[in-house]
Amino acid sequence: MVKMRIIGVMTGNSMDAIDVVLTEFDGEKMRDICSYSVPYSSEQKEQIDGFKRRVVAQKMTATDILKDNNFIDLHWQYINGVAEAVNAMCRENNLQKAKIEAIGFHGKTLDYYPPSMAKIYGGKPFTTQMGSAQLLANLTGIPVINDFRSALIMNGFEGAPLAGPHNAHIATMEGDGCYYNAGNTGNLAWIKDGKLQISWDSGPFNEYVDQYVLRSVGQTMDFDGKYGKKGKILPDLLQKLFDLCREYYEMLPPKSGDPSYYHTSELLTHLAVTYKDKDFADVVRTLEYFAAYTAVYALAQTPKNVQIEPNFILFGGGWKNPVVLKSFKDLLTKNDSFVLSEHHEMFTVLRLCMGKRPEIKYSDFGTYMEARLMADLARYYLLQKVWPLPELNGKKMILGQARFPFAAKVDDFLSSAARGW
Repeated sequence: MVKMRIIGVMTGNSMDAIDVVLTEFDGEKMRDICSYSVPYSSEQKEQIDGFKRRVVAQKMTATDILKDNNFIDLHWQYINGVAEAVNAMCRENNLQKAKIEAIGFHGKTLDYYPPSMAKIYGGKPFTTQMGSAQLLANLTGIPVINDFRSALIMNGFEGAPLAGPHNAHIATMEGDGCYYNAGNTGNLAWIKDGKLQISWDSGPFNEYVDQYVLRSVGQTMDFDGKYGKKGKILPDLLQKLFDLCREYYEMLPPKSGDPSYYHTSELLTHLAVTYKDKDFADVVRTLEYFAAYTAVYALAQTPKNVQIEPNFILFGGGWKNPVVLKSFKDLLTKNDSFVLSEHHEMFTVLRLCMGKRPEIKYSDFGTYMEARLMADLARYYLLQKVWPLPELNGKKMILGQARFPFAAKVDDFLSSAARGW
């Protein structure tokens, strides 16, 4: 067995914090040694999110981004913040960097257009992540492995979600079932006999409610369901939410989602025009219900050749909202839960497939899961092992690229498969 210590870093679509974790891998066993998290200020978040919105709206290629006057400074602030978080964790835990094999680093997604979307709208798939592995290696003194998605996109694969094989690694300790992540985007993976059967993105999870609450009351989320608990479900709004991305929801898995095509700005404008202040709690309640609704709708799309186990292992901050979690449980088990008329049959069939009351628990590995995923991906790169995604269908493809401290010039600001590759 090869024992390795690897740092994983994730900043995520929600940009709530820089999450860093040091994980020790001993064969297929793993344990988190220490972790560190640095919240983003509202100013930092808006700067990066604002640039991302511009990248998407203007359909900026890699060349366009690199020529942009604001990009280099923005990129430096981003990487410097990540490096400071890594160095702080090492310093506070007296870690010897020489005994850390690598940092697994995702970078910040600026734009994303997978093959599943290209089939609908045409054009060439791409994935644009910001974040120089070389600069991060220079600032931390630790080798960095990044750009895990580009090879997949360049060879016609989805590029997301990547979490499924990591969920299968966790399943060796937590058991088979459906591993369901609730972040900015939701994603699920069905694990049977410790092996990944299929995984895909369910669509927006925290995205809508977080953005609405932020715009309405200046808070980053509905903490503990404070507002949603006071509201009621608005059927017309629920229908609007589904119609907004109907093509995506009805697309059969595997598929991958991204906020760049969730029409969030269009939704926020609609909410501002249609609903008044007095409806605030009702809107929040409906947005939270919709997060659970799309999660269950995705389960109902599970291919028939995948064995459904009524065992759910949850991770990700979205499930910590009690309104969302209760809605998820009710939609899975109660026939009187509100469902759009067009979905009555599929939700009923799903409940019958469950066979018994589902078991639902929060994963012991739920905290820092996305950061640890990056460490796991880096481990596979170092071992030159294929990340076992079912869609690869046996294709020998190693994901990631390596950079070593001061071994090359800083020229890797963007992922290889950025728009225009």
